[in-house]
Amino acid sequence: MTAFATPRARTAQAVPAKPFRIGNRIPNEFYPTPPEATRALLSVEQFDGTIWEPACGDGGIAKVLADHGHAVVSTDLYPYGYGDSGVDFLREREARARHIVTNPPYGRGLADDFIERALALTAQTGGKVAMLINLAALCHPSRTDQWRTRPPASIYAIDDICCWPDGYERPAPTFFTQRYCWVVWTQDHQGPSAFWWLSSAEFRVSVHRSSSSICTQRRFS
Repeated sequence: MTAFATPRARTAQAVPAKPFRIGNRIPNEFYPTPPEATRALLSVEQFDGTIWEPACGDGGIAKVLADHGHAVVSTDLYPYGYGDSGVDFLREREARARHIVTNPPYGRGLADDFIERALALTAQTGGKVAMLINLAALCHPSRTDQWRTRPPASIYAIDDICCWPDGYERPAPTFFTQRYCWVVWTQDHQGPSAFWWLSSAEFRVSVHRSSSSICTQRRFS
């Protein structure tokens, strides 16, 4: 299997009524994904079969997947009013859908744990794993061997995406300047990863535009 970190169990905590910071982070690592990020992913990747969103939050990713005709299983450890709460993804031993697509929590090595668990679960189903992660995670020296051991099939740098704390836009402090990429693993991939660039502006659409016209870009799979 992979060399990613061994998953660590988490303990559910109540979601605070008002967001506050713990150092440079917020409680429960709740940074919802703007819809254009998921639309961009769907322009270059296809998912045949059901999709599990195991850190669904308020449905930022799951709603877009469903809008594009995918059957989505939505769970989260914490209650945000969407999907099934109280489900600790890191303790799951059976896949709830063929593919896994999520924006994982980042603090305390949780993203590494999510990747490890997702790869193990999709090995049962033959599905893909797609994770929205900080670009800096690709270059951290502690992860070089991990990426080499199980390289993703594709990496998509996506510009101008901001996952606002708790989903509320506000003036962003210096620590919050982040850049993201979609990292996609497939079961049959071998060798180096393909790399491509996505523009979020191309997927910020008005409510009057047909959702069927969004995913018209080149697909890589």
